[in-house]
Amino acid sequence: MAIRIGIFGYGNLGKGTECAVRQNPDLELAAIFTRRDPASISPMTEGVPVVAASEVADWAGKIDVMILCGGSATDLPVQTPELARWFNLVDSFDTHAKIPEHFAAVDAAASAAGTTALISGGWDPGLFSLNRVYAEAILPQGGTYTFWGKGVSQGHSDAIRRIEGVADARQYTVPVPEALERVRAGQRPTLTTRQKHTRECYVAAKPGADLARIEQEIKTMPNYFADYDTTVTFVSLEQLHAEHSGLPHGGSVLRSGLTGWNEEHTATVEYSLKLDSNPEFTASVLAACARAVSRMHAAGQTGCKTILDVPPALLSPLSGEELRRQLL
Repeated sequence: MAIRIGIFGYGNLGKGTECAVRQNPDLELAAIFTRRDPASISPMTEGVPVVAASEVADWAGKIDVMILCGGSATDLPVQTPELARWFNLVDSFDTHAKIPEHFAAVDAAASAAGTTALISGGWDPGLFSLNRVYAEAILPQGGTYTFWGKGVSQGHSDAIRRIEGVADARQYTVPVPEALERVRAGQRPTLTTRQKHTRECYVAAKPGADLARIEQEIKTMPNYFADYDTTVTFVSLEQLHAEHSGLPHGGSVLRSGLTGWNEEHTATVEYSLKLDSNPEFTASVLAACARAVSRMHAAGQTGCKTILDVPPALLSPLSGEELRRQLL
C-alpha cells in the first residue's frame, strides 16, 4: 500500500515535492494544502485535491506523512509544531543556529500527539550533516569544512523577501576559492565564516522603497548575512526574473584528517553536490525522509527526529535483502 503524502505549501519546494512523489512508486500524493486561494492552484498531478490550509486538521488520518514546504524564517517555526499535533511530517528547517530550539518545540508537540516528525531534512542540513558525522567518526584527528555554492539559497532569498519594501530577491552563496583549495590540499587552516564564503544579493525593490534601509537590514540580519561579506545589487523586477530565474546550488563537505601511529599520513574525505535545481533535489531528499518517517512511526517511534536518527536502510524503497545484494 502506497504511503499517502500531503504537501503543505506549493511554492518551488512544494512543486519539487510533487515531482519527487511521482518518481517514487511507493508514495502517492493525497492532497496539496495552500494558504492561497485553492482555485488558483493548478497541480501537475491529475485529480489531486487542493485544500485551503485552514482546513488541514480535517485531513488527520487521511495523510500518512505531511511534507512541509514553507520557509525557515517565519513559516516552519510555527507550522511544524502545529501540524505535528495531527500528522507525521517532514520539514526542511535550515537555520542551523536555531535547530536545537526548533527540535525542542517539535518534539514536545509530536511526543504529546504520538506522531513522528523529522526536521531539517534536505541536503544541508541533511545529507551534508550525515557526511560530517561519518567523516569525523572515522577521522577523529582533523578538521571539517563545509562550502556551499555557488548557488541560490532558497532560505536566504526568502528571508530577504520578508523585508519591507522588497518585491523579489535572489541570494547567491559563493565559496572563497582560495579557502577551498587550501582545504583540498590538506592544510587544515583555521577559517572564519567570513573567510569561507561571500553572499551576493540581487534585490528588486517596490516603488518608493528605501533602498539604503533595505541594504542595511540585509547586511545586518543575524544568522543569515551579518557574519559574511555581503554585496547587495538592486535590479528591476524584469531584470531579476530574466537573469536570475534559475535555482542552481551545490557544495562540498571535506574532512582532512590524520592516520598512522604518529599521525604522519593525511586522509581527505570529500562529498560534493552540483544541482541544476536546489528545490527539486531538496524535495527528493524530503520524499525519502517521508518514507523513513512512515516506517519509524509504524515501528512505534514517536517524537522529533533528524536524519542523524534514521538508519540508512529506512530511506530506501529496497528491502534489506536487496540492499545487501545490490548496494553493500
